Amino acid sequence: MTAIEHRVHTAAQVRQLDQVAIQEYGIPAYTLMSQAGQAVFGHIRAAWPDARSLCVLCGGGNNGGDGYVIARLALQAGWRVTLLALGDVLRLQDASRQAFGDFMAAGGQALPFDGQLPEAEVMVDALLGTGLDRAVEGAYAAAINLLNQQAAPVVAVDIPSGLHTDTGQPCGCAVEADLTVTFIGLKAGLLTGRARDHCGELHFARLEVPDEVYARVPADMQVLGSHTLAGWLPPRRRSTHKGDCGHALLVGGAPGMSGAVRLAGEAALRAGSGLASVATHPEHAPVLNLLRPELMVNAIESPVHLRPLLQRIDAIGIGPGMGQTAWSRGLLTIVQTAEQPKVLDADALNLLAQTRSHRDDWILTPHPGEAARLLACETAAIEQDRVAAARRLQHEYGGVVVLKGAGALVASAEGVAFCPAGNPGMASGGMGDALTGVITGLLAQGLALRAAAEVGVWAHARAGDLAAMGGERGLLASDLLAHLREAINL
Repeated sequence: MTAIEHRVHTAAQVRQLDQVAIQEYGIPAYTLMSQAGQAVFGHIRAAWPDARSLCVLCGGGNNGGDGYVIARLALQAGWRVTLLALGDVLRLQDASRQAFGDFMAAGGQALPFDGQLPEAEVMVDALLGTGLDRAVEGAYAAAINLLNQQAAPVVAVDIPSGLHTDTGQPCGCAVEADLTVTFIGLKAGLLTGRARDHCGELHFARLEVPDEVYARVPADMQVLGSHTLAGWLPPRRRSTHKGDCGHALLVGGAPGMSGAVRLAGEAALRAGSGLASVATHPEHAPVLNLLRPELMVNAIESPVHLRPLLQRIDAIGIGPGMGQTAWSRGLLTIVQTAEQPKVLDADALNLLAQTRSHRDDWILTPHPGEAARLLACETAAIEQDRVAAARRLQHEYGGVVVLKGAGALVASAEGVAFCPAGNPGMASGGMGDALTGVITGLLAQGLALRAAAEVGVWAHARAGDLAAMGGERGLLASDLLAHLREAINL
């Protein structure tokens, strides 16, 4: 993918791209629609090479027009095609009307939706497009629910019908597709939150839109990938020594919670930090590095004992297993005033929510519950619009914010980045502690805040995917650590 194809857009931006391409660059709307239909049919044939029957559900807008193109192409390829029209075909406009006419001319037949779905080897959802901003009702809701109940694979055209283009939240109900092919620009709502339950395998088709069109529509969102690592982590010089690779300090581990900071410390090393120290409670400090002797463990009886350690480290991660005691508050106070870049996670964020402050030298890594406490709202409000929540957190607290969860987001003053990697197996204790260590280790190596957060989020998620190849259920954070080295060395 090119830099343009890494960009992520809102529904309004995609509409603007359409308008610029059609009105200013003279690309006929029907040409774009035909290319979209060809892209979808191509992916159908690649994914199900033995299939020869198709059911296409078409709405009354441009999404339905794409469906008519797909149905025509399938007919011309000798497939058995059933097309169900939920919109009034007599009211189709412009390119959609032309697509309908060409479908009929090819020998097609548009049947009304009668509340049932025929048998087919592949179902195509071309019901509702990117303009949906209200709850799905009536026949459309009935069709979506039927699609979700039947056994055949479902292909969504541009976006699963019923899914909000900007938030990734279902508008009442939404198609649960096995494969989605989206056009012109990647949409934010396909990449985060509930979208993971609805999009299936996601593919992007640019439709031969020229670079000049994208230059006319600014966008401050992007998708992370292997290119993220390539841009920030060049190969090391052959003469590199450990002092060149930074010294990370991980702070946390109240009595009974030593595992979290130990995971973070090893993750910092696996991310490439030359040295990693742990500042933790004296109760378990003597044994914390028994299984990872590379960690340098420091017993911190009182927060004041943390200050000498700050003189020889390059980045700080605080919060894993820290608790919310006077000891914890004292540690956070010292770290907040330290000159090194820092990562705040877990109880460090819960303590921050009580005091609130704004800094430009930190990375905050909340999960939705912690984000809700930081913004004094309900967790549901965070999940309802994750992009808006991440932007608001960054605006109110400064620095860079990583909003964890399905489709993790990295929000900075420059915009928002989406992580498409990761899997449900990572919904287990300790994963966030490992992420804190990864990002801290990258900061220690000299990466700027945004770079460390974006690289860290991607590498952490990629390591989770590698670790899950043996199965998602039962995945442990320590399983992920073994794959971090592979994930961060492309």
